Amino acid sequence: MEPTPAQEHVPNLDANAPTQNDRDSAADQGPPSKRARLDDAAGANAQTTDPRLKGVAPIKPEFLLYQPSNAQPAPRENLDDAAEAAHHDGRADDQKGKFNNKKKKTGQNKNRTFGRSEDAKGLCSSVNFRPEFSPGTCDFAEKCRFEHDLRTYLKEHKREDLKTFDGVCPVWDANGKCFAGWKCRFVGSHMEERETEDGRKELVLLEDEERKKKVQRLVPFATEEGCVNVASQEDKYALARRKKDFVRAGPYSAWLEDTSRIMEKDLHKRNRGGNEGAENKDGESKEDKEDNRASYVEPPFMASEKRRLYFGPETPALAPLTTQGNMPFRRLCVELGAQFTYSEMAMSMPLIQGNKSEWALMRAHESEMLPPSLMPGANVVQGYDNSKDFKFGAQIAANKPWQAFKATEALASMTPNLRVIDLNCGCPIDLVYREGAGSALLDHPSKLEKIIRGMNTVSELIPITVKIRMGTRDNNPNAFKLTERLLLGGYETSLVHHDGAAGAAAITLHGRSRQQRYTKSANWEYISECAALIKRLTEKTDEVTDTIREPDARTQPNGGKVYFLGNGDCYSHVDYDEHINNSGVDTVMLGRGALIKPWLFEEIQAGQYLDKSATERLALVEKFTKYGLETWGSDEHGIGTTRRFVMEWLSFARRYVPLGLLEYLPPHINDRPPAFRGRNELETLLASDNYRDWLKITEMFLGPAHKDFKFEPKHKSNSYDEAEG
Repeated sequence: MEPTPAQEHVPNLDANAPTQNDRDSAADQGPPSKRARLDDAAGANAQTTDPRLKGVAPIKPEFLLYQPSNAQPAPRENLDDAAEAAHHDGRADDQKGKFNNKKKKTGQNKNRTFGRSEDAKGLCSSVNFRPEFSPGTCDFAEKCRFEHDLRTYLKEHKREDLKTFDGVCPVWDANGKCFAGWKCRFVGSHMEERETEDGRKELVLLEDEERKKKVQRLVPFATEEGCVNVASQEDKYALARRKKDFVRAGPYSAWLEDTSRIMEKDLHKRNRGGNEGAENKDGESKEDKEDNRASYVEPPFMASEKRRLYFGPETPALAPLTTQGNMPFRRLCVELGAQFTYSEMAMSMPLIQGNKSEWALMRAHESEMLPPSLMPGANVVQGYDNSKDFKFGAQIAANKPWQAFKATEALASMTPNLRVIDLNCGCPIDLVYREGAGSALLDHPSKLEKIIRGMNTVSELIPITVKIRMGTRDNNPNAFKLTERLLLGGYETSLVHHDGAAGAAAITLHGRSRQQRYTKSANWEYISECAALIKRLTEKTDEVTDTIREPDARTQPNGGKVYFLGNGDCYSHVDYDEHINNSGVDTVMLGRGALIKPWLFEEIQAGQYLDKSATERLALVEKFTKYGLETWGSDEHGIGTTRRFVMEWLSFARRYVPLGLLEYLPPHINDRPPAFRGRNELETLLASDNYRDWLKITEMFLGPAHKDFKFEPKHKSNSYDEAEG
C-alpha cells in the first residue's frame, strides 16, 4: 500500500506500544483528574476579541502545516448531506430510472459499494456448531454448495486466525460462548482437539461455563447475545406472505376512510350554502345529516391512555442517525451518558413486507432497556413510572397513512419494548422526499395529523412522537403553525375527532429547513419561539380565541404535557446549557456532535470540556470494534461489516480537533481545520481525512482487510480546503 499524507507524519506507528510523544503528552497533561478545565477558566483568560476566521478552526500556529488565508474557498459539497443519504442511495437503482431518466446522478456518494468479505468456500450450517465427527443433517445432501469437511474448510477455505485482542475472541471472552462457531476468525481460542474412544482426533468447540455464569443479563427478556426487540422469523415470514392480520390498523383505516368521505361531503355542502333547516340542493334533509353524524365511530384508543414519558435537562438524546445509528454506536453512547436513543430511520413499506434488513434496525442492546436518568421535580408528569421506562425508541417514515398504521401495529406487536415510535417528518433525502415521506409531510399538515392520530390508535401503550424541520423552504417556515396544529388539532380533523389534539407525546424540531440541509447554522431563535408556543398552550395561559380551541383531555398525552426537544449544532456542554436555559426546550437531541465526539454526553454530565487524548480516543475505537463483533459476528462477514462501520464512524470522528490545539473556545461544529499535525503521531493519524488511514486504524484490531473488501469514501478529495471549506 502506498504511503498516504498522514502516514508521512507517522513513520513508526505501533498501536500496541506508546510513542515518545505519547509519553511526553501524558507527562504534560497528567492524570485525567488533574487535567486543566478548559471552560470558564479558559474563557476568562481568552482575548476579548476573537480573530478567528469564519468556518475555520483556530489551530495554534505551531501545529499548522501551512498558514490559512483569509479567503477560504467555497466547499464543493456538504459531507453531512452525503452521509445522511448513504444508507438510501442504493434504493435509487430499484426505482427503474424513475427519478434518474432526466438528470444524470452526480456527486461523490452515488451508488456506494463495499465489496464482500466472505470465505473462499463457506461451511455448511449443519457442521458449523457441531463436533467434527457429529455433524447435523444437511437438507441438500450432495447438492449442497458448502463445505462439509471441517478440516478441509479450516485449512483451505478459511483465512488464518487473527492475532489481535491477544488472540482471544472478544465474543467468547464476553459471553463464554462464540456465536460464529467454526467460522470465527478467533476460533483457535475456543477449540481443541480431543482423542475419542477409538483413538481418533476430533475437533470440538469449547464453551467456558465459568464465564457464562458471570454473564448477567440486564433485562430478563434479552436474548443470549444480549439483544432485545428481535422480531421472530415466523412473524417476518407472515408479513412477507401477507398472512399477518392487522386487527387494529385495518378497521381504523376503513373507519377513517368512511368518516373522511362523509365529512368531505358535509363540508362540500356547507361551502355551497346548504340550508340547515330544509332540504338542500342535493336532496339531503336535516334528518339525513343527523344520520350521518350518528354513523361516526370513536377511535378505540386514546393518547391519554399511553405510557407516560419524561424528558428533562438530565436526559440528552442521541438523534436517529442514518447508517451510523447502529447498535454498537448507540451502545457506546449509552455507556458515555446518552439517556435516549433512536433506531435508524426505517421505511414503513419494507417493514410491512417483512424485509429482514429493515427489521434488523429495530434490534437494541439490553443496556438501552434500562430506565433513563430522572431528576424529580415539577416537570415529571403524574403517573410516570421511571422503573418501566426504556432508553430506546423506533423511528419510521411513511408517505401514506395506511402504511404508517400497519407499520406501527407491527412494531407494537413484534417489538413491544420500545419507549416511543417516532414519525420522521424531517428527512431531506431526495429519494424519501419525492415519495412523499420525510420532510414532504411538512407541506401536508392535515395528512401528517391524520397519520399521528392513527398511529396513536394502533400503537397500544407505546407513545407516538414526531420529528420535524422548520419547513421545506428557507423563506417559508411552517413549523410554528404545524406545532400548534399538533397540539390543538386542525379544523377539518377536529370535526371528525371532536375537537381533540393529534396526541403527539413529544415534538422534536431541527432548526433548519429541508432546502437548507446542513448549510448555515441551526436557527435556535425559531426553536425558542416554538418552545414558547408549546409552553403557552400546555399551561393554557393564553386567552382562548377563535383560532385556538381548548383540547379534549382524552386526546392529551402525558396528562396534557407535550415535551419539546431541540436539535441542531450542539457541540459542547456550553451549547447544551445555552439551549436548555435560554431556548425553553425540555432537552436537546445530539446528532453530528455525538458522531464527532461521543464523549459529548460525558461533557454534559461533567459540565466541562474533556480533552480526550489520542490513546483514549483509540480505546473508544477498540470498544466500538468489540461491540461490532458481538453484533455482526466474528466470522469473515461480520469482520467486514464491522470494519465498514468503523470506517464510516472514523469519517466523522476525524473531524474532531483536540482542545489543546485550539487558540479560542468554544469549538464550533461547522469549523473545519486546515491541515495540522497532532501532539503525537497517533493523534495525527486519527485526524487524517484519507480513507486509507482509516483502514490502517481498523487493521490494528481486525487485521488485514479481505481481498474483496472495498470502502468508497463519501468524498474523493484528501484536502480540507477543497472538500469542506
